[in-house]
This record gives sequence, structure tokens and C-alpha cells, in this order.
Amino acid sequence: MTAIDIRAAVPADIAAITRIYADAVRHGTASFEIEPPSEAEMARRFAALAAGNFPYLVAESAGAIAGFAYAGPYRERPAYRFTVEDSIYVAAPAQRRGIGRTLIERLVVEAQQRGFRQMIAVIGDSRQRASTALHAAAGFRMIGTFEAVGFKFGQWLDVVLMQRPLGTGATTAP
Repeated sequence: MTAIDIRAAVPADIAAITRIYADAVRHGTASFEIEPPSEAEMARRFAALAAGNFPYLVAESAGAIAGFAYAGPYRERPAYRFTVEDSIYVAAPAQRRGIGRTLIERLVVEAQQRGFRQMIAVIGDSRQRASTALHAAAGFRMIGTFEAVGFKFGQWLDVVLMQRPLGTGATTAP
């Protein structure tokens, strides 16, 4: 198995990130976007997360970006400022090689180090069993399912919510 290097994403990674995400948008139900965002839009999103001190990671394997993950705001209102939502995407040819697991493990550590207390997974499509299993293995617990809240590829899609505490979670004030 090829070694996986996890590191902070940099602007030079945006082209590869955009390609991975575009494939997920075009062919999958993990994202509820219908049209893939442009590279400029992905760069804007990256810059906004970096400015907010949110972790944004890439996985390199065999000299290429094989996946990416970030934690971003769960909601915009100030009371949610200690809660983040994770996003993880792995290039189709690199799936099932442990890259998602490695990314989420590091993402949790990075989010904890930044003082966040809860991480929420909003998993598009309840049939995304690999994503649900990945999150469960990383310490997330099932919260519930919103049924038929998205419509893509001519079908209604559910959203699964999972959650895990970070650091001391809700046991102490931030």
C-alpha cells in the first residue's frame, strides 16, 4: 500500500481539490450540489475557511492529491462557534484504501487543537454506508435522519446526522 501523507491544504492544491469535488458532485450523492463549483469558487471557499482558522487538509498518495477534508462552520450564528461540520472527499480511484479514515482522524485532532467542541457529520444520502461507517469508527454517534430532504439524479435523498464531541465536549465551558 502506498504511504498517505496528510498535510494542511495550500492554494496550489485547489485545482486537484476542485477535480475531486467535481467528480463527487457529478456522479455521487454525498454532495447535494447539482453543478460543480468553479476552481475560483473553490478557492474562495478555501480562503474563507483559512481566514476563520478552520482545518483544511489534503491527503497525498504517490505524489498526487488523493483526497481532502475540512471542518467548517456548522451554522453561522455565534452560539454555534464551537461546533464544526466535517466534509471528506476521496478521489474515486483512491477510495477504500484508508485515506478517508486517515483524513478524519487528523481532522478531529486539528479541530480539537483549535478549540472546537463538537463535530457534526451531515451525510448526504442514507445509502452512503461507507461514510456512515467511517464516521462511526471515528467516534461519531448516530443522531438521526432527515428523510427525503434533497432531490438529485431524479430521486429523493435522505440526510444522516452524526455527532462526536471534541476534547472535553460539553462537559466544560469553552
